[in-house]
Order: sequence, then structure tokens, then C-alpha cells
Amino acid sequence: MTAIDHSEVASKRQPPTPSDTPITPAPATDKPRLLDRKGVKPAVGFLVPLVLLIAWWAVTDAGVFTPVQLPSPSAVIEATVGLIQRGDLWLHIGISVQRVLIGFAIGAVLGMIFGAVLGLSRWADALLTPLLGALRAVPSLAWVPLLILWMQIGEDSKVTLIAIGAFFPVFTTLYAGLQHVDPHLVEAGRAFGYKGVRLFKTVQLPAVVPSIFSGLRLALAQAWLFLVAAELIASSMGLGFLLTDSQNNGRTDRLILAIILLAVLGKLTDTLLGLAEKRAIARWT
Repeated sequence: MTAIDHSEVASKRQPPTPSDTPITPAPATDKPRLLDRKGVKPAVGFLVPLVLLIAWWAVTDAGVFTPVQLPSPSAVIEATVGLIQRGDLWLHIGISVQRVLIGFAIGAVLGMIFGAVLGLSRWADALLTPLLGALRAVPSLAWVPLLILWMQIGEDSKVTLIAIGAFFPVFTTLYAGLQHVDPHLVEAGRAFGYKGVRLFKTVQLPAVVPSIFSGLRLALAQAWLFLVAAELIASSMGLGFLLTDSQNNGRTDRLILAIILLAVLGKLTDTLLGLAEKRAIARWT
């Protein structure tokens, strides 16, 4: 009888180690994923709002809430038609959009100026950063009494409040972006003879373009938030006024309409800014 070599049997039962197994690369495929196909991602984004709309319709139709607590979608549509027929809806939208755009433009320009100056100048950074950091912590409503005292009740105080809200996101992101620009890039630019504005446009600006647009998009969202704060106090037109007026008159349908309009307008303006961001990044980076 032949003796069994146990070591040989064991070696035959052991699976091959990963190092012994040849690695076969996954076959390359050009087939795009489902979400990467044109129009699929925007369509998917409408699914959740559609589900919420159906749920809203179902709970109001079942009588889970009273019309004062939560009116049905058809009641909100009727309120929309009523405001359009009276010609009030476009006035509310137009005035609010005008205030947001003007306040956002002023705040964004000032934010970029201060962010650039403090991000590039060590003396300006040392002098002004502590003050701006403290002002950034002031709540939006805290500015209202002072602005009314200085500018009275009118467009100036509302636009200024919105500009304050838009200023700090732009200033903060641009200032931080300039602080983190690779110093080797700056030194390389100086080695090529770039100085001052030319150095900023050639080396530093392309490095902070994504930060600028991140700040602008945050500032735009802040502008819409501050718009409501501005129009909740001493206003006779605008979506913020529509919110207050609807609350005082128990018109929950109009109140929900104002909230929906603020959401739609905020998303629309953010989308337009996102398109500008893509062009700017393609141009500068």
C-alpha cells in the first residue's frame, strides 16, 4: 500500500491566493448610466414633488385636515387664478424679484470687493476681519429697527437689508478662497513678472472662481431669506407681504401659494446662476 502524502493533498485543496489569480480587467464600456442620460436626472428630480403633491391631494380629499389648516391643491389653484384676475399676483412677484436682484447685486459686488481686498492685503485683513466677523453674527431682524430709523419705511431699507444678507456669503467664500490659493502658483506668477491686478487676473482669480460662485449661490439664497424678513415688516406689496396679509385674513390657500412661489423663484434664479457658473468655470479654469 502506498503512503498518502498529506501535505500534497492539502496543497491541492487550498484555493489559489489572490496573488496567484490573474487579474482580468473589467471590460470597458461606453454605455452611459441611467442618470447620466440626457433629461433623466431632471425628470427624477420631479418625482418627490409629484409624490408630495399626490399625498397632499389625498389627505385633503380624505378630510384629515380642515381647509384652514391645509387647503386642497385645487383651492390654492383657485386662489392663484383669483390673484391673477385681480392683477395682484404679478405685482407681488415683480416687486419681490426686483428687490432681490437689486439687493443681491449690491451685496455681491461689495462682498467681492471686500473679499478681494482682505484676501490680498495683510494690513486690511488685520484691520477689518475682526469687525466683519462680528457683524456677520448679527441676526437679520436686528438690522430692521436701525434701517427704518436711518432710511425710513421704503425701498431703501428693504434693499439694504437684502444686500446685507447677500454680502457675507460672497465676502466669506472669496476671502477664504484667496487665503488658500497655492503660494507656489503665486510665486510662479511673480517669477513670470506678474504683479498687482495682472497677477490677480492671471493666477489668483482662476483659482477662486469656484469659490466665488459658491458664495454667489449662497448669497442668492440669503437674499430670498432676507426678502421675507424685509417684507414682513412695513410692506404693502411683495411675497413677504402676501404671507403676512394671508395669515392675518386666514387665507391659508394664499399663504401656501406664496411659499410655493418663493420656492419656485429661488430655484429658478439658482438654476440661472448655476448655468453662469458652468460658463465661468469653463472660461477661467
